[in-house]
Amino acid sequence: MDRKTFLSYLGTGAAALATASAGLGVLNGKASAMSATADHLFGFNTNRVSGYFEPIAPSKEDQLLLPKNFKYDVVAAFDDVINEAGEKFGSGCDYNAFFPIKGSNVRGLLVNNHEYSTIFSIGPVKDGKMTADQLHKNLYYQGMSVIEVYRDEKGTWKMDKTSTHARRINGYTKFELTGPAKGSTAVGGATSAVGTFANCSGGVTLWNTVLSCEENFAETASASKLPETHYGWVIEVDPFDKSYLKKHTALGRFNHENTAMGLAPDGRVVVYMGDDKKDACVYKFVSKGKFDKLKGRANSALLEDGTLYVANLKSGKWMPVTLAEVTKAAKDKPEALKKFKTQGDVVTFCQEAALLVGGTPTDRPEDIEISPFDNTIFICHTNNDNHGNIHGHITRIFEANNDLAALEFDFEIFAAGGRQSGFSSPDNLAFDSNGHLWVVTDISSSSQNKGVHKSFMNNGLFVIPTSGPDKAAALQFASAPVESELTGPFFTPDEQTLFLSVQHPGENTADLSQPTSLWPHRAGDKKARCAVVAISGFKLGN
Repeated sequence: MDRKTFLSYLGTGAAALATASAGLGVLNGKASAMSATADHLFGFNTNRVSGYFEPIAPSKEDQLLLPKNFKYDVVAAFDDVINEAGEKFGSGCDYNAFFPIKGSNVRGLLVNNHEYSTIFSIGPVKDGKMTADQLHKNLYYQGMSVIEVYRDEKGTWKMDKTSTHARRINGYTKFELTGPAKGSTAVGGATSAVGTFANCSGGVTLWNTVLSCEENFAETASASKLPETHYGWVIEVDPFDKSYLKKHTALGRFNHENTAMGLAPDGRVVVYMGDDKKDACVYKFVSKGKFDKLKGRANSALLEDGTLYVANLKSGKWMPVTLAEVTKAAKDKPEALKKFKTQGDVVTFCQEAALLVGGTPTDRPEDIEISPFDNTIFICHTNNDNHGNIHGHITRIFEANNDLAALEFDFEIFAAGGRQSGFSSPDNLAFDSNGHLWVVTDISSSSQNKGVHKSFMNNGLFVIPTSGPDKAAALQFASAPVESELTGPFFTPDEQTLFLSVQHPGENTADLSQPTSLWPHRAGDKKARCAVVAISGFKLGN
């Protein structure tokens, strides 16, 4: 009997043992607020979307592989023209967010992040120094794309190049700075910043705008001789308004992966964030003011004034990353006292400040999502070979009294990567309406199909069911092309379409005449292209 079949036959009495053996968090007990006989991790039953699929096996193929009865359409790939102005889709596509037009599930704006350039977008870099043309392309192809997408009468998803909303946001776009660092000495007195790049993941706000995260920004800023402190922020964009462009400094400056926004019981806005570095911290921002739905986009001002916290996992407390706390912690450290004079300094040099006040270094905290069912917080700790955490894990945080603004919390390891669970290096997360967790993985291209990563083969997309016979099993839904990772899973509101990015196929290519991948295998094409795909085939439940 294979593992999947075995799990389907498990009785409730064996569930705890089985999940422990699988490397997945025990789903019963006080911490999970769940009884031993409950059928669902979040304590409810739903069947809005069946979610059924026949899991696929790991693969080394240079293809995007899906289960039977599912298909994908390439909606936009690197260098595709996106509008009548001739602007082109960027490189390193990552996060996706779909915004329906007039409530439609088959037409809307798709916002996509562009994280970095590759040999396919700027060519080989000689002696580590880019030419003027490469510097220009590097700034142009990073950032974001806003495109209009639709599903035609044959069920194929396409890009509408006549859209008046379609545009690029990149290293040349001007942003307004907000919050404590605006005009501060830490940013050279600037009240605006030119450009965004290294845009990794993001999030959608309660007022229907997009937050995009600048992650590994230092290399591009240095190469282009740009002021480094102008980058590493969370930016806000309105897909329907080209003039609305902000960088929110109150959320701190670090290697941002994504944002997850929720509401505290008293109406304050809470934003969770991860810092994608080895030995980096988990943060949350709690606004001073309260959300007012009637104010619409004006609620954005809530992101300009509030308190930034960092998690101390040993004590289970959120530590304020404020000038007062940093000053207190650095009382015997003259250099630190000299560095941190204002709250603008604190948020600009946030990584150092967070450690001073007691933040716990963790294993690359990447995507963070708030469960829409019980307000627990799920964090992808991707890996950290410095500590022997080769395959990473997913952490689940329980805020005190189920209050997102609470200052105390508990946590558990919900899922551990490794051979026993079938996946390695979790990166991005998404929930479906059944509460099942969709997880994409980020095994580095240099490690794929080698050593302890050999059994996982290419990166993939996995589903961890939270109810039913396969509860707690990591089931593989997709396998990525060679030397790529799958990123930015995002469902349409009716969950009939899943948008997914295929990032950096053929990443290890050193010679353009010998690409290691040619995905998406366009006729006559001699290069690999990152792309956003629309996956169809999901069936409504009964």
